[in-house]
Amino acid sequence: MKNFLFTAAFALMFGSAFAQKMKAAAVPAAITAKFIATYPKAEDAKWEKEGDKYEAEFELNEVETSAVFDASGNVLETEVEIKVSELPKAVTDYMTGKKVKEASRITDAAGKITYEAESGGKDYIFDDAGKFIKTVEGD
Repeated sequence: MKNFLFTAAFALMFGSAFAQKMKAAAVPAAITAKFIATYPKAEDAKWEKEGDKYEAEFELNEVETSAVFDASGNVLETEVEIKVSELPKAVTDYMTGKKVKEASRITDAAGKITYEAESGGKDYIFDDAGKFIKTVEGD
């Protein structure tokens, strides 16, 4: 019994470090208002909270999109799915021999663009010119 309780407590603590799905009604009003104002044509929004940030995943003009907000409702980052063929040539050159499952263009609050190429359960991140930055384990 002690092992079960320890395991359950550990799982709760460990699980809280990752994104948690949440209902739209639980999203703070400032964030909801900014989301609606910024993406009035968004469809099927699904929300997650990770730390003090909120992420909405939604369809916008039939394109998979996500936006990350801070607690005040400021947009920190927007990620838009793109065709693999839309990645910069330097990215596709780097990814030669790897099957790219999905590709995205990420724009931060300052307008800085990065690209993401998903392959083999990992996300490969590149700068706006296609220079490799880092690899992140996928979710």
